Amino acid sequence: MSVWVDASTKVVVQGLTGSQGRFHGLRNRAYGTQVVAGVTPGKGGGDVEGIPVFDRVAEAVAETGADTSLIFVPARGAAAAAREAAEAGIGLVVCITEGIPVHDELRLVDWLAAERPGARLLGPNCPGIISPGRCNVGITPGEIALPGGPVGVVSRSGTLTYQALQELTRHGIGQTTCIGIGGDPVPGTRFVDCLEAFQGDAETEAVILIGEIGGEEEERAARYIADVMTKPVVAYVAGLTAPPGRRMGHAGAIVSGRAGGAAGKVAALREAGAHVVANPTELGSRMAEVLSPSS
Repeated sequence: MSVWVDASTKVVVQGLTGSQGRFHGLRNRAYGTQVVAGVTPGKGGGDVEGIPVFDRVAEAVAETGADTSLIFVPARGAAAAAREAAEAGIGLVVCITEGIPVHDELRLVDWLAAERPGARLLGPNCPGIISPGRCNVGITPGEIALPGGPVGVVSRSGTLTYQALQELTRHGIGQTTCIGIGGDPVPGTRFVDCLEAFQGDAETEAVILIGEIGGEEEERAARYIADVMTKPVVAYVAGLTAPPGRRMGHAGAIVSGRAGGAAGKVAALREAGAHVVANPTELGSRMAEVLSPSS
């Protein structure tokens, strides 16, 4: 099995008629993902290379049975698009859009928790989720992923997500599911959610976790690793050289005083028993050592 997506997943792309939605929606379909519909208000009744386009997500769900949404809607309307998807009964909402105002994210996450607790939001500002060889929902290049497991990947950084996949694949280590949770201050899905899913996944034998400066997500993950995880975790934390008070990359990657620094996150993960590497190029080789029968 895989986490949250598989060959049976049916995807509706919100913003399919835009350039980004079209490009990645068709790439996902070419990978083998069931991209069954697109949604663009005012363009219902058309299609994109055979994929039917609807005005509303509810119409797409009723006609195609879509259960997952992939959002490429511009920032000003992305939170509303995610809410529309959840209201239509979509169980997994993958929001690629970056630049969404923090107050919009807060309202969306609070609304989902109160009104649609069964719906999962991945992102915003994330690369999405891929189960190699089965399903790709997002912008992760499927060419660098290797089917067959046994490693799950979760990351706050899009670029480092890709590097982790490449390093694992280069060492001949397949992946079960790779999840990019995004680097915004208010993520819909957190490290612990993903670690819990990997812990319960029979195919996943070990996990790569990629963190970065800002917030306390890595510290929360460390507590979960120490208290619950029975599977080994190889971790990397980006931003060791970031000066306090300076935003580095993602909107959530900012160190304030003593909070959010990379050194503290590394220490917490090491204390929890994670195998922390100093450079992302070491992720594959370290995982190979961890999976070795002699380790």
